[in-house]
Amino acid sequence: MILALRALGVGDLATAVPALRGLRAAFPAETLSLAAPTWLGPLIATIGGIDRIVPAAGLEPLAGAPDRPRLAVNLHGRGPQSHRLLTALRPAELWAFATGSPDGPSCDGPFFDGPAWVADEHEVTRWCRLMRWYGVPAKESDLDLEVPDVDMPAGVTIVHPGAASPARRWPPERFASVARRLADAGHHVRVTGSPAEHDLCVRVSELAGLPGAVIRTGLGELAALVAAARLVICGDTGIAHLATGYRTPSVVLFGPVSPEHWGPPADRAYHQVIWHGTHSGRGDLPGPVHPALLAVTEDDVLAAAEKARAAAVEKVRDAAAGKA
Repeated sequence: MILALRALGVGDLATAVPALRGLRAAFPAETLSLAAPTWLGPLIATIGGIDRIVPAAGLEPLAGAPDRPRLAVNLHGRGPQSHRLLTALRPAELWAFATGSPDGPSCDGPFFDGPAWVADEHEVTRWCRLMRWYGVPAKESDLDLEVPDVDMPAGVTIVHPGAASPARRWPPERFASVARRLADAGHHVRVTGSPAEHDLCVRVSELAGLPGAVIRTGLGELAALVAAARLVICGDTGIAHLATGYRTPSVVLFGPVSPEHWGPPADRAYHQVIWHGTHSGRGDLPGPVHPALLAVTEDDVLAAAEKARAAAVEKVRDAAAGKA
């Protein structure tokens, strides 16, 4: 059995898809288990090739994991805490970044001979590089997700105002302004968010003069909605990675973290990013909206939306002409 650890959120899982697919292709006859939060199950199903979910919550002990897996793969972090979590299962082999920490687990033997951690690196590249270090091919472009078999309205424009940390949340008044102007231009706007963000979604929709625009979804329904959407407008959060996974035109607003670390593929013009920052910081800041995000205007977003739309039209035209 192979056990991979990625006990984080939607965007974190999506950026690990190429690495997970590399593992699947390299070991087709092995059972591939993924230690991840169980609520991510609908998204894990869209990756394909994952045989089993081992319930995981951050760095808590993996109570349901098999003892002594043949291979454990740390796709969670740099260690040493995540390394310890996996070594507690006594795997025959561990693939992980070299910890280099004097208080970490012993570096003797083959367990900790991995590559060095590079802070200034895109998250997708990081985990593909780890796979290649151990001889497993992984392609950064292998980000596409399967579409859940769920009926959701097609052709809507999604406005998603939430994000895990306050520093990454653009003001709701600005989201509302964008939503209203898009609706005036003929877009069928829907406002989405997690259950905890419902009040925020209602506020945005009411400020936009679109009181019926809020749509409640589970993760599978949200994925299907994004897959069939016309456009996604959001902050640096999980739904942006769903737009990447379904090649849905998007505008993603960045604040404390550079898109060079968490953004969509730079060669896809139908994914537009807006960032007025000068250096990358942390994305989990507890304080108010980051200044780089506050520097983003409604006109910035609407201009980026038009660029994304035009690029999407060109993509379809090229595909019809046999160029893509």
